[in-house]
Amino acid sequence: MALKIRLQRRGIKNAPTYNLVVAESSSPRDGKFIKSLGIYNPQAKGKDFLFKINMTLLEYWLGVGAQPSETAKNLIKKARKKTKTENGEAIELATAVA
Repeated sequence: MALKIRLQRRGIKNAPTYNLVVAESSSPRDGKFIKSLGIYNPQAKGKDFLFKINMTLLEYWLGVGAQPSETAKNLIKKARKKTKTENGEAIELATAVA
């Protein structure tokens, strides 16, 4: 059983949001998953958050041996640079677009 940390597409047409999940590598992209680790919103504007990741859960699954996909790896890299809140989440707010 190989575990992957990857993005699962959610949202509506032309306005996607993604869940960062731990899933078996054989399951489909939007199929069954083991645990949800956070949310990524690529079209965030203003006070919306760009990503919100539970870093304690993420570190646990990485320690167990789950391998992140390339996109998830880049998102994790950004999240590690952000300061953590008191409940162990890394949050980045989107900047206002004029």
